[in-house]
Amino acid sequence: MIGLQIKEEINMKNKKLKDLPVGMTLQDKYGLGEYKQPDARKYQKISFIKSGIRLLGYILLPFDLGIAMGVLIISEIIGIFEELV
Repeated sequence: MIGLQIKEEINMKNKKLKDLPVGMTLQDKYGLGEYKQPDARKYQKISFIKSGIRLLGYILLPFDLGIAMGVLIISEIIGIFEELV
């Protein structure tokens, strides 16, 4: 059953591609714009900062649970930002 659904989806995508004029992409047709490649250098820097903050949060766990929790929450917020880069 699932295999049949996947096959139908592939057929629909192929049909859409066949209906496009030569040289036109789906992005052009539907106005999706250009795909922006992520900045690997920026992603790496943010990832290292997030990891350092997370380590600090785990180190603080035995000493002060409230502060450790706050630091870990901040590292998760940075993780969300990291995925947007």
